[in-house]
Amino acid sequence: MEFDKVEDNMIVQKNGNRYLMVIECQGVNYDLMSAMEQTAVEEGFLQFLNSLRYPIQIYVQTRTVNLEGSISNYKRRVDEIEEILRKREAEYESNKQSGLFDREEMKAQFYELTKIRNLYEYGRDIIYNTQQMSLNKNVLNKQYYIITSYYPADLGNTNFDKEEIKNIAFSELYTRCQSIINSLFSSGVSGRILDSNSLVDLLYMAYNRDEAEVFGLDKALAAGYDELYSTAPEVIEKKIRALDAEIEAKAVTKAEDTVAKVRTLRERKLEERKMKMDDIIDEMAKMIVQENEAYLGREVAQEAVKELTKARQKRNEKEEKAKEEEEARDVKKTKEAKKTRRTTKTA
Repeated sequence: MEFDKVEDNMIVQKNGNRYLMVIECQGVNYDLMSAMEQTAVEEGFLQFLNSLRYPIQIYVQTRTVNLEGSISNYKRRVDEIEEILRKREAEYESNKQSGLFDREEMKAQFYELTKIRNLYEYGRDIIYNTQQMSLNKNVLNKQYYIITSYYPADLGNTNFDKEEIKNIAFSELYTRCQSIINSLFSSGVSGRILDSNSLVDLLYMAYNRDEAEVFGLDKALAAGYDELYSTAPEVIEKKIRALDAEIEAKAVTKAEDTVAKVRTLRERKLEERKMKMDDIIDEMAKMIVQENEAYLGREVAQEAVKELTKARQKRNEKEEKAKEEEEARDVKKTKEAKKTRRTTKTA
């Protein structure tokens, strides 16, 4: 290959006798501009050319749009939203059945649930459309680069070592690139200096144009092609990660059980309060009568208290009788079930 290595955001060529630095440029849509705007862009580009004091190379690289990374990010995010949606749905159904929330609170919860559901469906549509777009191999993207070079021979006969020469080359190229970026800005063109990883990606695409569409640089690095050997993670680290996952799962389960238990207790208290509601009403009625005895008269107040007491006794006797009848029915059902099992066994 026509380079030795990539180091410190530079491409090193000819055994350290030439250094390259690359600027990635983001252009403007010239054809959609007005005549005045086009003239301003041309004048800005003319000033950029007139300000050059060193050679540059303009390089255009055409790439097939690879949406695989975007699709993976979308899927990961949509999976997280789906998990949140399932939890909210279960929570909403539980709150709905508990009867502890009024109509306005349930309406607000339903509104939040609908927002999350719409977000989940929108994410799925994005994934589907992006996958369909990725099937079209004719979707191309052009990348524009400006390359500037530096030759250590320009320093003359000096006794610099390789590290010092590399630092001098970096300083000179970085200054040139910043000057180019500032000059291009007047034309509406933005730019950035490529780091070492971006330079490797640029070279990888240049030397492996056909393979890069299927096996990109990110996959190559993940596959460890540049390593002499690979090692598995330590056993202790694996055990720690497994233990952390187990702790998290048990903590979630315990939290859900505790919340369910608290809700059950609240529901039970609500039922008990409903059952004792008549008794509470009678007690409060007695207190009201006794507090207003001076206005009602002693005899009237006493008779009212007696009536309330009788009504409560009758209600308690009725409840006891109903309870005894229910227990008798349960005993009868149990005997009939045993009798049926014995008959079935004999048959």
